Amino acid sequence: MSAEKRVLLLLIAEDWYFWSHRLPLARAARQAGYQVVVVTRAHKLGRAIEAEGFDLVPLRLRRSGANPLLELRALAEIVGIYRRVRPNIVHHVALKPVIYGTLAARLAGVSRVVNSLAGLGFAYASTSWKARLLRSLLEPVFRCTLNLRNSRLILQNPDDIELFVSSGLVPSSRVRLIRGSGVDTALFRPTPEPKGPPAVMLAARMLWDKGVGEFVAAARELRARGVVARFILVGETDPENPSAIEPAQLHRWQEEGIVEWRGRRDDMPAVYAGCHLVCLPSYREGLPKVLLEAAACGRPIVASDVPGCREIVRHGVNGLLVPVRDAQALADALSRLVGDAEARRAMGERGRGIVVSEFGAERVATQILEVYREPPS
Repeated sequence: MSAEKRVLLLLIAEDWYFWSHRLPLARAARQAGYQVVVVTRAHKLGRAIEAEGFDLVPLRLRRSGANPLLELRALAEIVGIYRRVRPNIVHHVALKPVIYGTLAARLAGVSRVVNSLAGLGFAYASTSWKARLLRSLLEPVFRCTLNLRNSRLILQNPDDIELFVSSGLVPSSRVRLIRGSGVDTALFRPTPEPKGPPAVMLAARMLWDKGVGEFVAAARELRARGVVARFILVGETDPENPSAIEPAQLHRWQEEGIVEWRGRRDDMPAVYAGCHLVCLPSYREGLPKVLLEAAACGRPIVASDVPGCREIVRHGVNGLLVPVRDAQALADALSRLVGDAEARRAMGERGRGIVVSEFGAERVATQILEVYREPPS
């Protein structure tokens, strides 16, 4: 590939994540004059990425893995790609691409590195001994990988910045706050509420750390109170995540009649149009795109009062915040909005205004391009 043209390489573990979260950035970078190379584990969306006009390089990196030989092979593969492509700048998204990509950039002589951590995942959301052990292993790795000369770290909320800076993982001079990955407000737009009983939706990967257990417990509590509503889970399981919920458990809840599990859906604007409010009782987030999309669609939100969620949900304005891991408080908040159509309408309208003014995809892409253009330091 030409060394004279500015080459941006995006290293992202999964093609679906690139497509759902970083496609607007790639388009904006191309418009700004970059040749965009997408390095990812290509599954169903490889052809779609190529059809967009981006160079696709398939990758065998798994988000989880304990086989040292396979992990070394993945690192060597990334080093080889960097040496072959010779990018002017690499942008790594999520935990393993940040660690492996930064090591590869150092070995391949790539001078400009941008790292994005969109939420801190299981290691920081869970309180289990496995999570504590993983944190103790990650922190020295972060100190080594996030402090390269000419590198920047993009985080999505002030809480994560405070954690990284106060722990000495990275100096504040290298950190940039860019809230979320943005949302297409033309695609995700308000629609009238559907007819029928209020439908409460949780859309996420089916992980315990997303608060799915608390959502089911709240649904069971509201049924016991006689509240008439439907409770819908949208999203697929994620076997590579330590917090994954087994499909058998999801089927048991559905057979119990407490929730409806819809699995993965690719028509999310229609999914939001089919519900009355959106719920995300996560334990920790970066800045969840599902809440941006829900607000853009004029739907009120009930979410945990945790990093990431409280960046988009303003309590009493466009939704309600509840204590984390508190199914009773979650049930109370859901009951309040299930029974108040006017509050749902007003909160949904205000949420749409917040997203349009603060979280549009073009705005976020522009902010990231500005990081790419920063002078070396």
